[in-house]
Amino acid sequence: MTRATKIVATLGPASSDPDVLERLLRAGVDVVRLNFSHGSAEDHIARARLVRSVAEKLGKTVALMADLQGPKIRVGKFVAGKVMLEPGADFILDARRSEPGDIHGVGLDYKELPRDVRPGDTLLLNDGLIKLTVEAVRGEQVHTRVVLGGELSNNKGINKAGGGLTAPALTAKDMEDIKTAVAFQCEYLAVSFPKNATDMEMARQLANVAGEATRHRPAMIAKIERSEAIPHLAEILRASDGIMVARGDLAVEVGNAAVPALQKKMIRMAREMDKVVITATQMMESMILAPVPTRAEVSDVANAVLDGTDAVMLSAETATGKYPVETVEQMHQIALEAERAEDVSIETDFTNKRFGRIDQSIAMGALFTAHHLGCKAIVALTESGSTPLWMSRHNIKVPIYGLTSQVQSQRRMALYRNVQPLLMLPLVEREEALAKAEAMLVEMGVLMPGDTYAITCGEPMGTPGGTNMLKVCEVRANHSGWA
Repeated sequence: MTRATKIVATLGPASSDPDVLERLLRAGVDVVRLNFSHGSAEDHIARARLVRSVAEKLGKTVALMADLQGPKIRVGKFVAGKVMLEPGADFILDARRSEPGDIHGVGLDYKELPRDVRPGDTLLLNDGLIKLTVEAVRGEQVHTRVVLGGELSNNKGINKAGGGLTAPALTAKDMEDIKTAVAFQCEYLAVSFPKNATDMEMARQLANVAGEATRHRPAMIAKIERSEAIPHLAEILRASDGIMVARGDLAVEVGNAAVPALQKKMIRMAREMDKVVITATQMMESMILAPVPTRAEVSDVANAVLDGTDAVMLSAETATGKYPVETVEQMHQIALEAERAEDVSIETDFTNKRFGRIDQSIAMGALFTAHHLGCKAIVALTESGSTPLWMSRHNIKVPIYGLTSQVQSQRRMALYRNVQPLLMLPLVEREEALAKAEAMLVEMGVLMPGDTYAITCGEPMGTPGGTNMLKVCEVRANHSGWA
């Protein structure tokens, strides 16, 4: 059984060695995430080249995702590197403070905090492990009372319960990082902390300008991690190519208990709007230090798969963890088992649904036909990758093969659920292209004589968005079932 759900792994010190990276890709990584919160532009460019090199060596299609840092809503540094805050103690967050902090207060990287809060607000530090109540705002100082204490160390993040921080999604650093990401031709660009469609539109415009010379346009992923983004999910999805359910900061702002239902809602909305969706944060957190996951983590990954996510993502588990390869292997097995239990309900997916485009109608027709005829595969000859994307929005046990002559489309399809991307030479004659596609899959062992498969393409060939033909073929001994 081929795994339908894709795996995104973050590259870091634990996984940047060529041998480890090769083992990760062999274990099942489909997309490599480069976290722009750490490292220099030169570091990211070197790692991108390494990923391309190892993927080429293995003959594996791997997409690159550049993840922008976003605004630094953090406390400053401490004299001793950290302090222990006790419940009931007073603590000052001071936007003017330049010297290192102590038990009484600390400076801020985010200078706008005094204008974003008022007495009675709750501030959550270090992913919600520390809770402060705002007592007063005096000039550039935010006077707080410690409600939930603990260790607070340098540069820990700040969230406001319920949201409301005005920091822009794109910083000056992000704008430079977009140029770097486009320079090494990332397939996906993840934007941190967008609040609305305008944030995503601005990021796309900057990326398009940066890639104008090479005509490279990365797909845009909106990381949903602000409470303000929730009411605007539909418009954010329309302005993006996909979303990431970034459960860390989101949970701090909306509360842990609200996240599971929001996750299901976001996955459902993304699929309905023909967008990709990644589920992220602490999926296998215990495997940073342990060789096996907890039962709860297994259930978490499996439930995301059953919800229909395109991909499950690993962060520190592969970036800095002790068992990066083992973590991917475990995630691979969990996803496979969950997919075996999935229900297929093609008919209900199409109830009361209208298709306004010929190519989209052909894609849906291929799914319906392949399911009821028990086809071995669905083959989509595609330039842009749109037809396989539409097909992948519906659960079906039949694997989808996206064959394209465009390298960027091939790599982008690496994130699509249940889509196996393949590169083939551009062909202008339809019959020749159909024969070549069948021969490729027979050679790969996907198809054998006697197997039936559905194939879609456009005529004339090579026109993006031009899919207008569906055929059902049987492989004959001489591979001429297409005729």
